[in-house]
Amino acid sequence: MVFALLGLFVGSFLNVCIDRLPRRQSIINPPSHCPACNRKLGILDLVPIFSYLWLRGRCRYCRARIPIRLPIVEGVTGFLFAFLYWKSGLGIELGILLAYSSLLTVIFVIDLENQLILDKITYPAMLLALAFSFFRPELRSFSFFWPGLGVESSLIGGVFGLALMALPFILYRRGMGMGDVKLAALVGLMTGFPLVILAVLLAWISGGLVAGILLAFKIKGTKDPIPSGTFLAVSAMVTLLWGEAIWQWYL
Repeated sequence: MVFALLGLFVGSFLNVCIDRLPRRQSIINPPSHCPACNRKLGILDLVPIFSYLWLRGRCRYCRARIPIRLPIVEGVTGFLFAFLYWKSGLGIELGILLAYSSLLTVIFVIDLENQLILDKITYPAMLLALAFSFFRPELRSFSFFWPGLGVESSLIGGVFGLALMALPFILYRRGMGMGDVKLAALVGLMTGFPLVILAVLLAWISGGLVAGILLAFKIKGTKDPIPSGTFLAVSAMVTLLWGEAIWQWYL
C-alpha cells in the first residue's frame, strides 16, 4: 500500500516531466499550474487520481479539460511500484527497478505523444545504468533479474543494443530516428548481455504486430510514424523482470 501511494505521487511528478521536457521547460519552476489559464494549482488540485475525479477532469478555475493521460500515468506508476515491491521485496534491486520503471515510463509517453526520445533523458539515464551496474555483483542471489551482472555485461549490452538498432537506422532512415538507436544502447546498459538481444527482438516483434494491426484497420497509413521507442521501453521492463526466464525457455 505504501509503495502504491508512493508510485501515485511519483507518477504525478513524471507527468510534469512528460509535459515540460519536450518543451525545454524547467521541471521545477514555475510551480504546477493550469496550462490554459496559468493559475497556480492548490494542494487539492494535485492529489493523484482523486483530484481528476473530484474535478471531473476539468480545471477548477477555467474549466479547461485536464488530459486523461495524467491519472493514467499516476495509476500505472502506482501499480508498477506496488508490483515491483511485491516482486522483489526491499533491497537494492527494488531501488534500481523503481528508477528504471520511472525513466521508461517518461520515455514511453513522450515518444508516444511527441515522437521524441530526448537526449536530456537518455544520456543521464545511461550514466545511471552504468553506475547501477557496479552494484550488480552484490545481487548474485537475485540473478533472476540480471544473469550477466556487472559492468562488463552492462557495457557489452550497451554496444550490442547500439549495433542492433543502428542497422535498421542505416538501412531505412525514414523508419526511425537516432533517438531510437541511443535508447537501444540505454536498454543494453540496463539489461546487459545477452538479454539486450531479447529486449530488442521483443520490441521489433511487438512493434511489427501493432503496426500490422493499425495498418489493417486503417488507423495508420504506410507513411504515418509509429514510435518505436514505446515498444523498446516496454520490452526493456519485461526483460528486466522476466528476461532470464524467457531466455532460458528459448534456449
